[in-house]
Amino acid sequence: MWSATRSYLLPVVRLYLLGLKVLLVQLFSRAFRLPAMPRQDGKVAIVTGGGRGIGYEVVRHMASLGVHVIIGGRDEQEGLSSVRKICKEYREAKVEFAKLDLASSQSVRQFVKSFKERDLPLNILINNAGVMLVPEGRTEDGFERHFGVNYLGHFLLTWLLLDTLKDSGKRGHFSRVVNVSSSAHRVGEIRLNDLNSCQCYSAHAAYSHSKLAQLLFSSHLQHKMQRGGFPMSSCAVDPGMVDTALYSNLWTPLRLAQSPIARLLFKTPTEGAATVLYAALSPALEGEYGGGYWVNGRREMTSPLTFDPQLQLSLWETSVQLLGLL
Repeated sequence: MWSATRSYLLPVVRLYLLGLKVLLVQLFSRAFRLPAMPRQDGKVAIVTGGGRGIGYEVVRHMASLGVHVIIGGRDEQEGLSSVRKICKEYREAKVEFAKLDLASSQSVRQFVKSFKERDLPLNILINNAGVMLVPEGRTEDGFERHFGVNYLGHFLLTWLLLDTLKDSGKRGHFSRVVNVSSSAHRVGEIRLNDLNSCQCYSAHAAYSHSKLAQLLFSSHLQHKMQRGGFPMSSCAVDPGMVDTALYSNLWTPLRLAQSPIARLLFKTPTEGAATVLYAALSPALEGEYGGGYWVNGRREMTSPLTFDPQLQLSLWETSVQLLGLL
């Protein structure tokens, strides 16, 4: 009994303590401001979860620079509304919405199939969508929801688009994959024999595990691209704690306090999007300078687990098997 309670409570305590630390750092640090970026005419980008929050601000800014942006999202009404708002603000913007449910491998495959039929290049893929602290549940394919949506859905999407990303990059103009992760990876762990968190479920642990998995994937993909000499880079970004709907499942007392706390301590969606945009667009991160883990406009070290090449490879191979990609 005590062992099960401890297994449940420990991830909760760790995640909230980490969150408190992040908030304090944000309070005493100046938020990164995106420098002026060059025009990006002719480039094509896909942004998952681009209908609101950080994703919306990323889409909005890229569209202002001439990028043809495709919002991949589950909520069609929200996505189309975002397209209309951006096109009203920037009359020459090339923005569109396409249905994409990361909790369904069939939906991911259909999204990619429809995209490839258009024979467009793909210069930027931003894996932004995610869920946090949602009640225990399974995706359409039977995976734990955090692991399935935050990690496996994006793994499958990136895998299916890899050839297009490679073909679209060239020396001096690498294609880029940007994975929106979280400091929560620092309290995560990967149990390859229990990736669906069946042994002792905790939404806090599951969320942290999914973010660690994202980083392992991002790093391994970068190494694969470098070894293969492909004109493509992969990096991860921690946008910080941002005032978005992602935090709607916080522990009840914290959720009640979220609004006043957010105004004081949380970043705005525009501030949260700044480092994501920097990783996706900055000429300073071209070629060999790409990759890594970015926080508030700076490259930072991740937790020691993310540097384990065997764990990276094992998770990659297990993911391939789980998704039937062999």
